[in-house]
Amino acid sequence: MTASDVRDVHDPGRLDEVVAKVAVGTAADVDHAVRAGHAAFPGWRDTPATERVRLLLAAAEVVAGSGEELAPQLVREHGGVLWEAQTDFGLGTGVLQHTASLVEEFLRPVQFDDEQSFISVEKVPRGVAAAIVPWNMPVVLTMMKLAPALATGNTVVLKPSPFAPAALTLLLQRVAELLPPGVLNVVHGEGDVGAALCTHPLVRKVGFTGGTATAQKVVEATAPTITNVTLELGGNDPAIVLDDADIDATLDRMLKGVYTRTGQICFAVKRIYVPRAMYTRFTDAFCERVDQYAVGHGLDPEASFGPLNNEAQYKKVLDLLDRTRNSSATLVELGRKLDPSSWDNGYYVLPHVVRNVEHTAPVSCEEQFGPVIPLIAYDTEDQVLTWANDSDYGLGSSVWTSDPDRGLAFARRVEAGSTFINTHSFESLDLRMPFGGIKQSGIGREFGEAGLSAYAEEHSIRRLK
Repeated sequence: MTASDVRDVHDPGRLDEVVAKVAVGTAADVDHAVRAGHAAFPGWRDTPATERVRLLLAAAEVVAGSGEELAPQLVREHGGVLWEAQTDFGLGTGVLQHTASLVEEFLRPVQFDDEQSFISVEKVPRGVAAAIVPWNMPVVLTMMKLAPALATGNTVVLKPSPFAPAALTLLLQRVAELLPPGVLNVVHGEGDVGAALCTHPLVRKVGFTGGTATAQKVVEATAPTITNVTLELGGNDPAIVLDDADIDATLDRMLKGVYTRTGQICFAVKRIYVPRAMYTRFTDAFCERVDQYAVGHGLDPEASFGPLNNEAQYKKVLDLLDRTRNSSATLVELGRKLDPSSWDNGYYVLPHVVRNVEHTAPVSCEEQFGPVIPLIAYDTEDQVLTWANDSDYGLGSSVWTSDPDRGLAFARRVEAGSTFINTHSFESLDLRMPFGGIKQSGIGREFGEAGLSAYAEEHSIRRLK
């Protein structure tokens, strides 16, 4: 291996620090990994479900036990604060455990036996599954693919993000040691490695989490082989405040979904709609709270949130701020720098609130994926519903009200994969709820039986009497 075969991973909060060196894979490496998975598939497919469940639960113990050691490494790769990285390991553990609790019942055949025939409808694995995961919450997003794939008898080739590869790979190495050789494989690299995975003729399933533009390439790459795909993509999630909402109670919960992970979460709150009659009071209270935030390195216990993950995202957010600053909207910079002297040694951006902004403004229509949030005034429920649904995306959404029945009725009219009432953050998720988006926010669902179904085929068998 030469120096050109290795990529340095830099801390996004201390750009002069190299925190890992990662081998860069090639199409030949992908082929080797896929063929290893293909060779291991028959044995893993025929492993009893009870044994696969046991191994999934053992993997959950590994994930849970690795968080204390690996979470600081993850912080130094993806830029989050420590509790966010620890949450990633906790959520990943939960996905493995919940999937293990469902799979035996899920795989039980549905059978019919009458005078004419015997029918058995059985669920079988697809084969080699490719998993392509992003950098923002890599542990749980990996387990959302790995758990159902392994549980249903598939083997896996996984490509981590080049922006957060090391902690995840160290974790997967420990998980792989529990499994038969070839069942779990990891290949690092850039887009060419992802393309090689998606076009490989022995890959029968692709699970992808990432941006919509890359997802379009995934769909194009898998079209010639008609490979099944699950796509969990970006969002422009609306939070709709109704006129009976308690402002303080709303902000207590809503802010957890705006700036966590520096806004770099697919289902983060991306635009907030507020009744015009309460707009000033709401935005004043919102800004007062956000102004208490401190931004710094993720390992600094005083940091409310850390830097953006990479240069491209940093430049995108700065460009969006420049365009907003030069518009008719009011851009408010808030919070404080924990270490001003090192500010330029990382991809740091203070929290921003955009007031007096139109629904059609770029900052309202584009997925910011950064610490920038527009607050938009509306006049009627019909107007705000139209605005909320006026998007190419449809991942998450939320409704905020003191009347549960009113919230439920309104939520049913929102176009999204998930709508939360009086919550919109990590705590909104429940493994019993299928997770995914509509429109350009994705294809398919993850979590629970919906996630298991994505990695299984139905095989119908009929015998005439």
